[in-house]
Amino acid sequence: MNCAISGEVPVEPVVSTKSGLLFERRLIERHISDYGKCPVTGEPLTIDDIVPIKTGEIIKPKTLHTASIPGLLGTFQNEWDGLMLSNFALEQQLHTARQELSHALYQHDSACRVIARLKKERDEARQLLAEVERHIPAAPEAVTANAALSNGKRAAVDEELGPDAKKLCPGISAETITELTDCNAALSQKRKKRQISQTLASIDTLERFTQLSSHPLHKTNKPGICSMDILHSKDVIATGGVDATAVLFDRPSGQILSTLTGHSKKVTSVKFVGDSDLVLTASADKTVRIWRNPGDGNYACGYTLNDHSAEVRAVTVHPTNKYFVSASLDGTWCFYDLSSGSCLAQVSDDSKNVDYTAAAFHPDGLILGTGTSQSVVKIWDVKSQANVAKFDGHTGEVTAISFSENGYFLATAAEDGVRLWDLRKLRNFKSFLSADANSVEFDPSGSYLGIAASDIKVYQTASVKAEWNLIKTLPDLSGTGKATCVKFGSDAQYVAVGSMDRNLRIFGLPGDEKANVDDDSAQDS
Repeated sequence: MNCAISGEVPVEPVVSTKSGLLFERRLIERHISDYGKCPVTGEPLTIDDIVPIKTGEIIKPKTLHTASIPGLLGTFQNEWDGLMLSNFALEQQLHTARQELSHALYQHDSACRVIARLKKERDEARQLLAEVERHIPAAPEAVTANAALSNGKRAAVDEELGPDAKKLCPGISAETITELTDCNAALSQKRKKRQISQTLASIDTLERFTQLSSHPLHKTNKPGICSMDILHSKDVIATGGVDATAVLFDRPSGQILSTLTGHSKKVTSVKFVGDSDLVLTASADKTVRIWRNPGDGNYACGYTLNDHSAEVRAVTVHPTNKYFVSASLDGTWCFYDLSSGSCLAQVSDDSKNVDYTAAAFHPDGLILGTGTSQSVVKIWDVKSQANVAKFDGHTGEVTAISFSENGYFLATAAEDGVRLWDLRKLRNFKSFLSADANSVEFDPSGSYLGIAASDIKVYQTASVKAEWNLIKTLPDLSGTGKATCVKFGSDAQYVAVGSMDRNLRIFGLPGDEKANVDDDSAQDS
């Protein structure tokens, strides 16, 4: 028979009257004095509950001193007994702790699953509610108040407001985040196999560029082009003007396709949505409009979005062509669903007095870059809407930002010129100093960089360590000394420039019949 604690044959065996277990007397008495319970069953146990068992008497040598061999053996025996008791108690505690930890982990995992399911159901319910509200017809007594719906404005329905009197947004759902992540993975993989087009204009070609045509697209009483975008698949150029209109211009024919009217103040940003017939415009009247072509060429406003409380400076379309972002001087940027015109998230910075003046998506879509009037460039994680990086160094308002097609570089324009940032090491590696840089743009292939200021400069893109060579300087022929925007045509076969004299100018190779059209064909009506 062995001791239930030490596992050895006991010298002074005793048995518990409650459990019937056999123990070494000195071990069980010490355990009872320390804990007052059975070490195996955990039941209360006293000295009176143990009964000694008679055995043959074992005579031990008499210890004379602790320095003697018998004394040392006794000391070692006592230490061993204490170690056995301590080890046994630790094993019991470890077993109990493991059971408690396993139970706590199970409860935590169950709680996380329940929370995730409830959030998903909440987001779906909010989106469904938003869709239903848009399709509910107005009550008869509210017809007059909501008559503006025919002009594409949202219904004047009661909306849930937060404590700061702002509309509550449902947030970016898990399904949307998955869609953005899948798009990012597909574009990143595709970029690794990217090849430069054989028809891309060469450096020698760009060096021979000259002005081919000039088109006065906007009104004379409020001259000036503030923004521009190009639909490369159809060679259509959109311009946003100080006259509160956006003009769609067909470059090959030199004809104005449509004039978008509806904003009450200057159009600060205009963007095509992929290859579709959708156009986005942002304005100083605090709104963003989504324009659709029903098929007859006469664009109509589908939605008027008024989530901002100050001038909207920029709109940028996500690579999925299903979502877009607007940036405003009210210190927020909004993430929209394009099909429904609903604001999924309105993001503000933790710091105060931040006015957003520029915005652009990274080519892969998971990063958003924004410029501010406080000279700071901020990089955001679209999935979490968290500010993940800040670039300081500019002087004055950041007027434009552009990501390179390779995804490594970011170009930003401000009053002190243009700065290039390495997104891998988050640092400024090159600067082009010029007064009042109004626009900066990489061409779609990422081979060239255009800067619009008092003149228009075109650079050859390179690496962080290599030199970015100046290829061509195009003069600003507007007479205003201020080119406001620059864009590259398909394969950089031409450069389009907007200025404050209301003229759209096309620069290309002399004799290019496609670009050399009659200037009078696009006269303002």
